[in-house]
Amino acid sequence: MAEETIFSRIIRREIPADIIYQDDLVTAFRDISPQAPTHILIIPNILIPTVNDVTAEHELALGRLFTVAAKIAKEEGIAEDGYRLIMNCNRHSGQEVFHIHMHLVGGRLLGPLLAE
Repeated sequence: MAEETIFSRIIRREIPADIIYQDDLVTAFRDISPQAPTHILIIPNILIPTVNDVTAEHELALGRLFTVAAKIAKEEGIAEDGYRLIMNCNRHSGQEVFHIHMHLVGGRLLGPLLAE
């Protein structure tokens, strides 16, 4: 069984976070170290450590990540100019918390995806 992470405690509201959306499948909250004017993490409420651990039973929750991202982008006023959705998988990608999560980043010109 996967180990609980800080995100599990945020979902249960045991530790403070600026939660901007929560339903039975996903939770979204502002990143504590934003990399752009808008930087929000959207996570499934079920613990899935990495993309490598995704199964067919997770499709509904993972699909909800995208519909919630679009809703939040519109509410944040960044949908028209554009935004980036980022998911990292394992250490070489920069994944730090092993509870799958999507970064919604925008509010300024973001530049190239990868630095050389």
